[in-house]
Amino acid sequence: MRYLPNGTWMQKADEDTIQRIGIPSLVLMERAALKTVEVMKERQIALEQCLVVCGSGNNGGDGFAVARLLHMEGKRVCAVFVGSEASMSEECRMQREIAGNLGVQIVTDIPREEYTVVIDAVFGVGLSRPVTGRYAEVIKAMNQKKGQKVAVDVPSGISSFDGSVLGVAFRANLTVSFACEKLGSVLFPGYEYSGEVVPAEIGIATDIFRKQTDICYTLDREDLFEMLPKRKKNSHKGSYGKILMITGSKGMSGAAYLSAKSAYISGGGLVQIYTEETNRVILQQLLPEAIVSTYTAYEEEALASLLKWADVVCIGCGLGKSKVSEQILEYVLRHLEIPCVIDADGLNLLARKKELLPQEAKEIILTPHMKEMAGMIGCTVSELAERRFEKLQKFVGDYGVVCALKDARTLVAAQGRQMFLNTAGNSAMAKAGSGDVLAGVIAGLLAQHMSAYDAAVLGVYLHACGGDEARKRCGAYSVLAQDLTEGIKICIKETKRGEN
Repeated sequence: MRYLPNGTWMQKADEDTIQRIGIPSLVLMERAALKTVEVMKERQIALEQCLVVCGSGNNGGDGFAVARLLHMEGKRVCAVFVGSEASMSEECRMQREIAGNLGVQIVTDIPREEYTVVIDAVFGVGLSRPVTGRYAEVIKAMNQKKGQKVAVDVPSGISSFDGSVLGVAFRANLTVSFACEKLGSVLFPGYEYSGEVVPAEIGIATDIFRKQTDICYTLDREDLFEMLPKRKKNSHKGSYGKILMITGSKGMSGAAYLSAKSAYISGGGLVQIYTEETNRVILQQLLPEAIVSTYTAYEEEALASLLKWADVVCIGCGLGKSKVSEQILEYVLRHLEIPCVIDADGLNLLARKKELLPQEAKEIILTPHMKEMAGMIGCTVSELAERRFEKLQKFVGDYGVVCALKDARTLVAAQGRQMFLNTAGNSAMAKAGSGDVLAGVIAGLLAQHMSAYDAAVLGVYLHACGGDEARKRCGAYSVLAQDLTEGIKICIKETKRGEN
């Protein structure tokens, strides 16, 4: 796993490293500069003619140190100081003086000539106000240069807190990010301004992040091995859970099929689909491994029997919003004693009757997309987008549920847990049925005795990795939801977790 701190937490980590561990700020700055140069060489950035634009804070100090190192290697370097003398940090002033003493050309206006690389060290992670005036003109001029663009720690003008563009921002091809990739470089639109982001270890201690619930984290493919549930040699289908999928209204057999198949693919032992009668034949043909039970009207006794049979229930995929669907959801939630995933129409129905959510914490996972979540909490999609972290944390705190808020950067939140931010996946996954696959994957993981939070996190990440595999096979345009299931198979197989 990797932490994704914002500017406030990164500054706290810096202070902790300097004060508790005793590594001087200037030493960290030297390491940052060395790593920046090292990464640029590894990425084959053209360093023949370098323009380094420096602000007056410690990010500017990093820039002056980079300029000096490149100059000492015989590169042609021009350092531009665009900050304020009055607000210049001690370390930045010292680095500028050292660079000047060694003969680095230092000017205060961006030259008209072109450079092979433009290195941005104007603002650091603490920027929170709009970029205006001369600074805005400087960033625009940097963007207009023809050379490759490299940002030091975070592109200037990008908020490290939410990825927003603070008026104007530097467009980097490469960002060398110290200690951790910053939250603002992962979220949109900051992600599009950051280019390739390379985290560089410079000695900053990040252990203070471990117990902070307001710090996000993400996963890498190697984390799958540790997170996937173990498969025991001495086991049977019951060992891996009985999953009840209450999915698929008339004409929506596809949602029922995709979610049920995905529950099997993620490791679930036995799946029973409870669906509208007209879906029976096609589901038995598409997924003979599943038990298919059907209804034509609301049948309370049948529901009671099914819930008693199941270890996990998943409800909502293609369920529709009819009166019968509403009655089914209401009965399930009023009598729920097992872990539950609620998706799609289940969420739309729940938005009308939020009182159905239990007063005490239960193992319930909601998987809304942005529009469904906005309906749940009673705001517009744009309001949710602007304050998604705050609103999501409040929602899971109020209702005691786990929530996977689906978007280009899906978030998983639960009360008292760090928020997971998914960085895998791609736009090829933006197809009908993709959410049904996710709901099924999470249900399958829940059935293998994972906690609701862990199942949601792993399910979201597996689903996204499956999407990446699907794009490799099908391209960016032609991925279908069923291709995601094949991609998920590949990801699980490559971990070799269940091999005994």
